[in-house]
Amino acid sequence: MNPAEQASAALYEIENLNRTDSPYRHLSPVVKLLMTLVYIAIVMSFGKYDITGLFVMILFPVVGYQFAGIPVSACFYRMRYILPLICAVGLLNPLFDHTAVQVSSSFSISGGWISMITLCMKGIFAIMASFLLIASTPIEEICSAMRKLHIPKIIVSLIMLTYRYIHVMLRETAVMTDAYSLRCPNHKGVHISAWGSFLGSLLLRSSDRAQQLYESMLLRGYHGEYPVSDPKADIKKSAAVLAGATVLMFAARIYNIPALVGRMFVR
Repeated sequence: MNPAEQASAALYEIENLNRTDSPYRHLSPVVKLLMTLVYIAIVMSFGKYDITGLFVMILFPVVGYQFAGIPVSACFYRMRYILPLICAVGLLNPLFDHTAVQVSSSFSISGGWISMITLCMKGIFAIMASFLLIASTPIEEICSAMRKLHIPKIIVSLIMLTYRYIHVMLRETAVMTDAYSLRCPNHKGVHISAWGSFLGSLLLRSSDRAQQLYESMLLRGYHGEYPVSDPKADIKKSAAVLAGATVLMFAARIYNIPALVGRMFVR
């Protein structure tokens, strides 16, 4: 199985997670989308040296994964190629930030290291929350929730069609990769001298295939908006979960809970 086929299979596996019967799955898509957006906004609002306060925010995705019946390891496995890039964003912080941060009365550490760890934690937490939303909610329901939040129709349709056309591009890539390996059996992957023509052919083939799919959608009555039936969800329960989660997240943001607990033990 070539990399394109592996990526396509991974997308199908993520879509299969959406069918898991769990309490989190039965929440309203609007509530899950709002919780994810609020969580990411709160996580990103932490200061670059507030590592202890930020650490508490890992509880939201971990608890969410438990209620969704999805192992946390599935997130790290599926996002294994993205997470190193996110962690690499803050690698240069120790070189440019030499501010001394007092950890205790007799110990201090360079602020660059703390800001690097904090930045990595923010990226990892945001990825965990985003994957939880994608793995527990079909893309159709996410787009329906975005429309209910009055996000412009053109943006929602663009997200929907882009997600669907990823499969088309991956299938075309798999076909071209297999054809190349049959013609050049001794090459491991596509040789660098063929990258230009390979990408050009991939763009043309994907564009032609996407145009065929779009024409098929028009013949079936597509008029710019993807019709989605509203899932059955307990509105009162979903609203209570949203209110409770929002209050807890804001409380964790305002009050440095690990520091408060540490002071209680010191006393």
